Amino acid sequence: MGGSLVRLIAERGEDIAARTGVRLEVTRVAVRDPARDRDLPLEPSVLTDDAASVVTADDVDLVVEVVGGTDPALGLITAALQAGRPVVSANKELLAAHGAELFELADRCGVDLLFEAAVASGIPLVRPLRESLVGEDVLRVIGIINGTTNYILTKMTEEGWGYDEALAEAQALGYAEADPTADVEGFDAGSKAAIIATIAVGVGVAAADVHHEGISRISAEDIATAGRLGYQLKLLAVAERFDDGSVAVRVHPAMVPDAHPLAAVRDSFNAVFVEGAAVGDLMFYGRGAGGMPTGSAVLGDVIDAAVNLVKGTHASLGSFGPATFRPQSELSSAFYLAVEVLDRPGVLANVAGVFGAHGVSIRSMEQLESPDSAGDGEPTARLVFITHVAREADVLATLDEFRGLDEVRSVDSVLRVLGAG
Repeated sequence: MGGSLVRLIAERGEDIAARTGVRLEVTRVAVRDPARDRDLPLEPSVLTDDAASVVTADDVDLVVEVVGGTDPALGLITAALQAGRPVVSANKELLAAHGAELFELADRCGVDLLFEAAVASGIPLVRPLRESLVGEDVLRVIGIINGTTNYILTKMTEEGWGYDEALAEAQALGYAEADPTADVEGFDAGSKAAIIATIAVGVGVAAADVHHEGISRISAEDIATAGRLGYQLKLLAVAERFDDGSVAVRVHPAMVPDAHPLAAVRDSFNAVFVEGAAVGDLMFYGRGAGGMPTGSAVLGDVIDAAVNLVKGTHASLGSFGPATFRPQSELSSAFYLAVEVLDRPGVLANVAGVFGAHGVSIRSMEQLESPDSAGDGEPTARLVFITHVAREADVLATLDEFRGLDEVRSVDSVLRVLGAG
């Protein structure tokens, strides 16, 4: 990412100067090994392994942080802001944990802290949320904001692969890390969701406040069933505000109707769908990862911060009050449920009775043949339900009772359904 930014500055520098009156120059770069050949348009004397000296150096007007993580990034950004240097960061983990305090510090010091690349790489999202939509009553933001998981789910959908095969392909192509936990269990998307929620809803949300569910338990059968029913499976980040002022921020897989714009987002692309009271529906779409798209987003922030510095101004995010979070159990959604049961008379009626006892209404149901048996020669069947919108607590209570029934062998899948009534 840092190398891509350096190349873009070298390639676009003259055009940037002509359009803005500001000439960008890379004066110092902190790296782990200054002696390594990087094939970049930089003089060797620019490189140093002393990051702390860079952020307060006399010939540095603006600091770009693409280190990642919270240590030493938090200390470096704090020192830069306190020294009056605007900061551009692509560090989602840091901003999701310490964003509110850093935004306040930047305002207090009268300099910019910009972070477009921290959320959706090359997609312009942060700036529209903090500027164009600052007066908008944003009701909900739904996004596909992790390219790795979207690539895996795309391959499972289009190639019929299982999860393990799709993950291995993503790792071979460099989309997934050797340890893919942060991506596939929703933690990467959760950090981004916290940042989006803070800006869009206007209250302080940290990564620890985000509910996470990943895709590692999604099966090829879930994908195939979703497709047959007119849905695509996606890992969604959702931030919403309710009429009482409470908020909910979560990451989980969901069945998205084929007609919804997010259903068509494939491979490693990202998209964010914004629902506003006045503006209606908006969608931002593009590359969610990659050195050059991310470098482009960082460069845009660098130009903004440089122009503001010359003008003696800065972009203020304002302050963020504490959030009141609605418990996950009190949220409502339609659900897709797949249950393995003994294939005998009366079982379906018993299962339907459990739904009714907990106030969960069934929208549709189908019974599928199961290749498995109960282990004692008795045949089993797979029951697939889509419910009407129901409270999550009621659905969980329904599932708990299922697990206590002798005729229910397993609850195989529980997924939320977007946009179902």
